[in-house]
Amino acid sequence: MKELEKKLGYTYRHIAYLENALTHSSYANEVRHGVKSNERLEFLGDSILSVVVSDYLYRHCPEMPEGELSKFRAALVCEKSLCRFSKALGVGDSLRLSRGEKNLKGNERPSILADAFEAIIASIYLDGGMEEARKFILRFVEPEIKNPRPRAFKDYKTMLQEIIQKNPEEHLSYVLTGEQGPDHDKHFTVEVHLNNNVIGKGGGRSKKEAEQQAAREALELMGY
Repeated sequence: MKELEKKLGYTYRHIAYLENALTHSSYANEVRHGVKSNERLEFLGDSILSVVVSDYLYRHCPEMPEGELSKFRAALVCEKSLCRFSKALGVGDSLRLSRGEKNLKGNERPSILADAFEAIIASIYLDGGMEEARKFILRFVEPEIKNPRPRAFKDYKTMLQEIIQKNPEEHLSYVLTGEQGPDHDKHFTVEVHLNNNVIGKGGGRSKKEAEQQAAREALELMGY
């Protein structure tokens, strides 16, 4: 744990926050006895990451239009990028996984590594405040913004949002409709709703991937 702290560049006052951030749901379900998974931290970290990246792009890319800002942000916070950041820190070596998940090399799965990175963001925020979380995030994101790499990632959610927001009275939302399989091989299904109507369905090994696939189907059905 101390080795990971050094790589994070942050010293915790309450190391329990980091321990929680590294606890996958498979481990929590296997051990029980009040052990909590990192899922709530992941939820918080996702929001903090979005705010920090949005703020940085707004301030440092004044000529970039809203649509491009959204696409750039989506590429920076997508699973592929967060997984790469986690690997750079060696987070996989410190993850707390169930025996089954370890045997299946869960510490190398992109969705688990990406979620852990978001959970670590939240753990730093809760332990040291927003400024420490911002410094940690920008350490990874700032070089990507200054030296963007070619990206094949297609952000279907942003594309769909840009089309729908032309009609302000329309409301777009994503609804998780299914979650199947063991912890090491989850499959999520999601519907995208326009007001109260289902306009697309999608599935994937993470909720984010399922949402992207639902948005892709909606775009196809709309003729885009």
